[in-house]
Amino acid sequence: MTPGSNNSASRYGLMAATMILSLTCLLAPVAQQPVEQETTRHLWDTAYIDQGSKAARKPTKRSYRIVTPRVPVAGVSPDTVIGITLWRLRPSRKTDTGERIITHDGPESIEWLPERVSSNGRLSEGDRIRMSIEAARTGYLYVVDQEQYADGSRGEPYLIFPTKRTLGGDNSVKAGHIIEIPAQDDNPPYFTLKRSRTDHVGENVIVLVTPTPIESLTITDKAQRLSAETIATWEKSWATQTGRLEMTDGVGKPWSKQERDAGADGTRSLTEAEPAPQTLYYRPGVGSKDPVLISVELQYARPKPSVRKARVQ
Repeated sequence: MTPGSNNSASRYGLMAATMILSLTCLLAPVAQQPVEQETTRHLWDTAYIDQGSKAARKPTKRSYRIVTPRVPVAGVSPDTVIGITLWRLRPSRKTDTGERIITHDGPESIEWLPERVSSNGRLSEGDRIRMSIEAARTGYLYVVDQEQYADGSRGEPYLIFPTKRTLGGDNSVKAGHIIEIPAQDDNPPYFTLKRSRTDHVGENVIVLVTPTPIESLTITDKAQRLSAETIATWEKSWATQTGRLEMTDGVGKPWSKQERDAGADGTRSLTEAEPAPQTLYYRPGVGSKDPVLISVELQYARPKPSVRKARVQ
């Protein structure tokens, strides 16, 4: 082969490489676009809501039924919705699917399987529960727990999130991110339900998402008691009519790997195709920049009456 042929081959090779590189640059944005769309997380879409109509509905990967029919689903700003999944733990079995939580009791380890619970389901004393919270926008999360009594009164309010033990006190949230209470690395990573007195009928859990941090609150190492006046002010300012949607066929489903990973890694966002919250709380007419306050009522099942054996005379 002559030197002229070598130069010609090199020139054609360079031209071909340039054309391939140009085509790659042009096609790259097109190829990446579907991936970006798949990562968008939307909690609120009226197509998800089963309103009992037999009219043709757009097929979706999930469906919700209305639990509060008197609260309209119209006029809801999508970024004001809050998703809650309540988990009840039970000892796992070899045949179970889903992710486990492992705890250690002395030298022995116990595997627990978290399963979804309905928002209006009855809980029993001794149940081990966890809660996953997902906001639909950027903001700051606060969670308060109060005992609920039979006469409608409440116990002292305790701020259970944020604390410095969970995420180092970071209570910022954004769409697609999950906050778990308790966190997976808490010891133990669950709450055990226990009545404090005979008329203790449930728990009132207040979930508040604000656009900016509440400057009057100081984050401490553990749950701190708040004043009843503080809660009353919050509720007067931000509590309005709240609606609730429950995922169809979601109750009893086990904790997924995607949910576990998102809860363990504060930087991971769930995608549209990954598991959605069991319950959606919504408030018609609330603006995108307004604080959003909802109450999650956890109800205890009535204790079974004790059976006394008659004495034989």
